[in-house]
Amino acid sequence: MDTAVALLAEAAGSAHVLAGGTDLLVRLRSGHIEPELVVDIKRIEGMRAIVEEDGGWRIGAGVPSAELGEHAGVRGAWPGVVEAAGLIGSTQIQGRATLAGNLCNASPAADSVPAMVAAGATARIAGPGGTRDVAVEDIPTGPGRTSLRPGEFVASIYLPAPAPRSGDAYLRFIPRTEMDIAVVGCGVALTLDEGGTCIAARVSLGAVAAKVLLVGKAAAALVGTAVDDTALAALSAACSEACSPIDDKRGTVAFRTHVAGVLAERAARIALSRAKG
Repeated sequence: MDTAVALLAEAAGSAHVLAGGTDLLVRLRSGHIEPELVVDIKRIEGMRAIVEEDGGWRIGAGVPSAELGEHAGVRGAWPGVVEAAGLIGSTQIQGRATLAGNLCNASPAADSVPAMVAAGATARIAGPGGTRDVAVEDIPTGPGRTSLRPGEFVASIYLPAPAPRSGDAYLRFIPRTEMDIAVVGCGVALTLDEGGTCIAARVSLGAVAAKVLLVGKAAAALVGTAVDDTALAALSAACSEACSPIDDKRGTVAFRTHVAGVLAERAARIALSRAKG
């Protein structure tokens, strides 16, 4: 890992990290980027490992989403994250695409990112100053831009141990039935007490702003409630209110704003069902 950091830090021109390469190789072949250096990290120790840690799971930056989907431990703890990762491209793409790569590509419409944010995931960053842990929502800063410093790369993603009676879910809207970019994406994670009252929640939106959103007001609408229709209506309204999308050929501002609320309510219902077992 030290060698990779040194190569990235000492690169004279632009340098890129290759994890799965499903975004990077497309950009290279299309001529959108011409880096001076590409560092393949897949063979670094730990990059292809999924390791249990403090009741949660540390997922190496080189672990493909297909492998993640076959891991019973991660699938049982965070099914919404696994389902989101399984929406990245085709079956063939999923044999290469990684959570870390999807995050660092910094597309506002990335599928796995809202799900990771809802789960409270953190990214472990390796760099010239050692390693540091950063909340996933703080990595993208805008389309194609991240908060990573020169010489740094994401080495792993950590999904924390879910509390008892917790559930998560991710939903997206796309114009086609599969292999399309999210027009809106929403991740919800929540925890219930023994009486069925929501005691914690996180709600995240994708493709409705320049970067992934963590919507605190939407989460607050669920906490202290039984996640009933009234709470879900408040959640939906908060998510629509948080949106600042663009108009493009795939969806209007009004459409994206409305759909964000609809998906949030649906995802919350799934998360609630999972929390109840």
